Amino acid sequence: MSKPFTITGLDLGNTKTCALVCQPGDDGKLEVRGFGVSESKGWRRGLIVNMDSAVLSVKKAVEAAEESSGISIDNVYAGFGGPHVSGANSSSGLPLGKSAKSTREVKTEDVRKVFQIAQGVSLPPDRKIVYAERQEYLLDSQNGIRNPVGMLGAKLEVNVHLVLASAAAHENVVTAVNRAGIVVNDTVFEALAAAESCLTPDERELGVALVDVGGGSSHLVCYREGSIRHSAALRLGGEHFTNDLAVGLLTPIPEAEKIKMEWGRRDPSEPGAQAVEVSSVGDRPARMIDYSKLNEIIEPRALELLELVQMELGRSGLERQLGAGVVFAGGGSKLGGLMALAERILDLPARLGQPGGVEKMGENLLDPAYATIVGIAIHGYRLRQMQSSRETSLVGKLLGLFGGKGD
Repeated sequence: MSKPFTITGLDLGNTKTCALVCQPGDDGKLEVRGFGVSESKGWRRGLIVNMDSAVLSVKKAVEAAEESSGISIDNVYAGFGGPHVSGANSSSGLPLGKSAKSTREVKTEDVRKVFQIAQGVSLPPDRKIVYAERQEYLLDSQNGIRNPVGMLGAKLEVNVHLVLASAAAHENVVTAVNRAGIVVNDTVFEALAAAESCLTPDERELGVALVDVGGGSSHLVCYREGSIRHSAALRLGGEHFTNDLAVGLLTPIPEAEKIKMEWGRRDPSEPGAQAVEVSSVGDRPARMIDYSKLNEIIEPRALELLELVQMELGRSGLERQLGAGVVFAGGGSKLGGLMALAERILDLPARLGQPGGVEKMGENLLDPAYATIVGIAIHGYRLRQMQSSRETSLVGKLLGLFGGKGD
């Protein structure tokens, strides 16, 4: 029996770099084989600012994953994100017949061609398309078609969503991985990856927004009728909350991170809950801080983040079409009290996204902070399956040709 192929996801983030090694099990479902994580260095606000440090972080995460899995890693599917990412919708049409009224059957080549035409948008030289997804096909103005192959019509159209990014920033992510001695098979937008692991097909169909709260920035994707309809980057991330607390309370970053997670999880009216013990910088003794002081620091940032989400939902035109509400993922989404505040501000149901879709994850990976890395592995597995299917189809056609010549 041949050795099962390996899928490795790599998530380069502002605060941590993760590598997840997976293989398909006997039933074809993806299973975790190993996991490695390292502290990210060389990043600032979602962008690489020191290539050598970023490369070292990749090496450490990959080495930890190799040791955990016992599998050598030489290629990965890598996530990317940052404030430079944006989304756009595009459309294109293709006449099928020799005249405007003549019809014929839609072929696979027609679908491929009209999809390529839709990606031919004019972009500044520093921008590039890093992902394109079909939303729906139209055949002679009949919309909502998901697979037009085999249908008859005179004109085929397609609506497409494009994810755009800074060409340099995207290339720097690939370069950092390459310099660590690893080949990048493909890249995936981090919010799309988080959606892969956190959203159900029913939510995508009904209408849902996913907010991936990262360290240096956050990202948003909206789905409706099974397809992505809107994507955007938000300038705020979890580090902004942590830094606000560190400065406002004069406490070390690790302590500020701990306090951030606890905010909103206690009832200040309960006895003993009105004050919080906070460590001081250096050798100074710890202090007791009134709980209301935390609200003064954290709540304005939380409101700012949710207002940015609300603004993007308005731009998407889907704010009243999200029957499944909003799902929050990423390490920053674990901010205590965020879900309740989101429901109040956005007037939509909100939940914390827990990653799934991969077997043998263990307790550590069942955390919103790892939604992206799990989704990257799922995305890579899907691409690998599509590639294998195309290769099998090609071999079948070649065997058919040779078989035909032998008759």
